[in-house]
Amino acid sequence: MTELSPHSWQAKLDRLRSHRAFEAFIIIIIIASALLVGVKTYPIPEWMILVIDGLDLLITLIFVVEISVRFLGESRKRDFFKNGWNIFDTLIVAVSLIPIDDTDMALVARLVRVFRVLRMISIIPELRILLNSLLQALPRLGYVAALIFIIFYIYAATGSLFFEKINPTLWGNIAVSMLTLFRVMTFEDWTDVMYETMAVYSFSWIFYLSFIFLTTFAFLNMVIGIVVNVLEEEQAKADTDNPERSSLRNLHDEIQDVRVILERLEARLDAPSVQLGDVPAGSKPKSPPVAPGERG
Repeated sequence: MTELSPHSWQAKLDRLRSHRAFEAFIIIIIIASALLVGVKTYPIPEWMILVIDGLDLLITLIFVVEISVRFLGESRKRDFFKNGWNIFDTLIVAVSLIPIDDTDMALVARLVRVFRVLRMISIIPELRILLNSLLQALPRLGYVAALIFIIFYIYAATGSLFFEKINPTLWGNIAVSMLTLFRVMTFEDWTDVMYETMAVYSFSWIFYLSFIFLTTFAFLNMVIGIVVNVLEEEQAKADTDNPERSSLRNLHDEIQDVRVILERLEARLDAPSVQLGDVPAGSKPKSPPVAPGERG
């Protein structure tokens, strides 16, 4: 691949698309687009609707210019569409250009404008790392979800068997019982459910506490651990793909280590020094011994 001249238009577009000011401007435009969608949900006068439509058209044109800059700034144009986020942004902008506001597809047009907020993920790298971590964690979370479902099913069948006559609304069948257990797991007035069954079965608290321990305290924490582990892996992968960003993070860590060392040295220097042979209070200090040749 031939290197671009620093004065060529393609090189200028490449520098523009990676400039922080350009990225910040696009983020502001995305936020403005989201706010316009929210404003339309309120009863507003007709003239304001016309203003919002004009601003929405301006935002769409800005998005078209932004996509064009990113595409033209790519040295190899086919590499632009190898990135899934570039494809997503292009589709969102392309659909926004379709004039369907006055047709039966107006709802689709509004929905597409809502999804333009998702472009924030493609612009901010940290959000991309979070989303990629969530997607990467889904296969591992599937096994935990299967285990949680087994626990739910067992407890729901048990609860329906014992508590159906107490409250058929909450324990009438296994499906309703699973919904009740989900209420218990999320601590949504679960004590009311427990005290109702304890009026008949005094030891039914064991049923609820054991279920909460298994689901809320054990398995949900396991889910959090998996997500955090995958997030660390994705962060390490992002640092490997972007050495400059990794070096900046390492430099920041080294600065923090040096700062801690300097604080320790400063604390040690400020501490009172202990002299050997300190003289007790009220005693006369002894004069140092004098060699025979040094006496006058």
